[in-house]
Formats: sequence, C-alpha cells, structure tokens
Amino acid sequence: MNRFVAAERALRSAAPHQLVDVVRDVLGGKWSARDVELYLADYSLTALRPVSTRPSAPEPLPMHGGPTGRAFGAQEPYVERRGDGRVRAHLPVTVRGDRLGVLRLTLPSAAHAEECLAELAELAGVLGHELVVAERDTDLYVRARRSSRLTLAAEMQWQLLPGRSATRPEYALGGQLEPAYDIFGDNFDWSADADRLMLYITNGMGEGIEASLLTNLGINALRNARRAGLPIADQAALADQAVHAQYGGALHLSVLLLDLDLATGRLAVVDAGSPRMLLLRDRTVGTVALDAQLPLGMFEETDYTAQELTIEPGDRLVFVSDGVYSVATPGGETYGERALARAVSATRLLPAADVPGAVLRELSGHRGTPVADDDALVVCLDWFGRGEAGRSHR
Repeated sequence: MNRFVAAERALRSAAPHQLVDVVRDVLGGKWSARDVELYLADYSLTALRPVSTRPSAPEPLPMHGGPTGRAFGAQEPYVERRGDGRVRAHLPVTVRGDRLGVLRLTLPSAAHAEECLAELAELAGVLGHELVVAERDTDLYVRARRSSRLTLAAEMQWQLLPGRSATRPEYALGGQLEPAYDIFGDNFDWSADADRLMLYITNGMGEGIEASLLTNLGINALRNARRAGLPIADQAALADQAVHAQYGGALHLSVLLLDLDLATGRLAVVDAGSPRMLLLRDRTVGTVALDAQLPLGMFEETDYTAQELTIEPGDRLVFVSDGVYSVATPGGETYGERALARAVSATRLLPAADVPGAVLRELSGHRGTPVADDDALVVCLDWFGRGEAGRSHR
C-alpha cells in the first residue's frame, strides 16, 4: 500500500471531529510535514479561520492577502521559502468547485516539496470531501468558520444553501449573502444533473425569523416540486400554493427560477418577483428584460409561464436582489443599474466564485458603511458550453 492510499484510508476512517488531528499525524509520519494547520473560509469571505481545539490556536489569516489567501484565491498550491531552508506549502481545500479553505504545512526542503506537492494537493482534496461528510456529525468545522455569532435567522439561511460555489466543464457558479452574520430572507439554490442546471434566486420579504421561515418554506416547496420532475413553471405554481396556504396572501416571496439546458444553452426563466439578471457579453453589460409575474403566495393558484432565452459560451450572468440595486448612500442616492453594470464589468477577469464578493465590496463603498441594513445577494453564473466552443472560452 503506497502512502497516499494509506493516508486516504486514514482520513476516511477518522472520527468526524478528529480529521485535522489525523491529517496532521499522517502528513508528519509519511511526508515529514510539520506545523500542519487547516484554515476555513468564514461566512463573510473576509478571513481564513483556523480549525483548532488547542488553547494556543493560530490567529485567523486574511482572505485577500498573504500566501494562504493567495492559494485560496488562485485555487492553486503556493509554496514560500523560509530562511532555514524549509518551505511552507499552502494547499486549497475545495470540493467540486466549492472553496472550503486552505491546508498549510511546512516541509523540510524545496526539493522535497517539488517531489510531493501534487500528491499533497490531491490529499487536500480528499480532506475537503471528508469535511463535507463530517459536518453531518459534528459542529467543529461550522463553529470554526464563524468570526462572530450568527443570528438565528442567518443560521437558518446558511443551512439552506447548497454551497457558495460550484464548477463543472459547462459552467461555474458563485454566490454570497450579506450581511453574512445577520441575513434575513435572501437566498439562492441550485441543482444539476447530466443535462440541466436549475437555479433559484430568492429576494426575501420581512425581517428576522419571519423572513427566514418564509424563505425556507418557499425553497423547500420548490425543491419538492423539482424533485418530482416538474418544469419550472409548475414548480413556481406549486410553491405559490404552498406559500399562499400558509400565509393567505399576507406574505409573499420573490423568486427568479432558471432552467439551463447544458447541451444547448437554452435557458427557461420564470420571473416571479424582483431579483434582477444582468448579462456580461463581449465586455458589454446589460439588464436582461424578463416577463414580470407575481411573487409566490400573493394570490391563490397563480399560473406561471416560462420565458425562453439562449446564452452563448463565454456569457456571464449576474443575479442581484433589491438589497444591491436599491441600496442608497447616506445622502439618499440609489446605487442604480448604471453603477451596478460598472461593478459587474469590473469583474470580467475574475472567476465566478470571486464575483459576488467583489460586487458586494463595491456596494459597501457606495453605501458608506461596512455593514448592510438590508439583505444583499449576488450570484454569478459563467457559461462555458459543451465541446470545443465552450473550452475555447475558458
């Protein structure tokens, strides 16, 4: 049995709360690694926080600076030389495009690092898969990602998400919610199979627990209909009935539903409310005109119809809630579509996973305060297409 297979087996058999201890022992025994630390991205995507149960836990590291942040942002291993001849390696921990954090360790020499870096990077990927599974049975990693306490509403919203980024040969996705530790009702959801990607962008109504409960009901009603194999227009109709049955029209939920054919780029859209969709194509940004329909739950037994569009390989779609395009400066000037288009255009060289954070940071500068007083959601979808045409745009 070679050392990689032995390490993989050790991680798979480790108790959920002992993954970091096991990876530390394995890397030390088989690769002569020292100072092994796992850092996870916090909810606001501003810091990398250590996973440690030791009293002398290391300090959090910046997400957008330093060698560990560089490895996280570039999604490539980064090696830095130390004065004593040793090297420190920073390895992205990522699962199917969902960027979880970085594994940092020290190796005895640059030659040793060069010889085993690819193997260690692959092992960091195995660790990522085991972290996802382990979170079913322990709160250790969820706690580690928190820079401060989440509100109960925010706890419910984050548990509802599928992840914050995802990649496949045909597309890349990224999404972010703000204020991360005090989010109310905005949310997103996605699911893909061999042929289709379905995506929901939710603009919540209300505040606190009430907003979170409404969104939870709406998203789970949509998932229930989706998992029954229904098209998005029928998904919207059934979720509309569920929300109306619960609230009698007193509360409603704005949702943008999308169904993307991964073979052709044909996109079916149901615009049931206020989330906006922008298209970046050939360096030009524009708002996509959609057929406005009623939010879910406003009236009993609303009928919905899907609008059809076609996107091209190389297109970028950016979706935003009203907490983005309606935010105002202290003087009352709204952000508006022109400023939003400039912010989206400025992200054209960034990967999809980085776009939401970049747009939200630009929004924070416009708002003039670091913390939003309303939910703000940004989701980015990059479409590569299938075959040679898609690969040429990546």
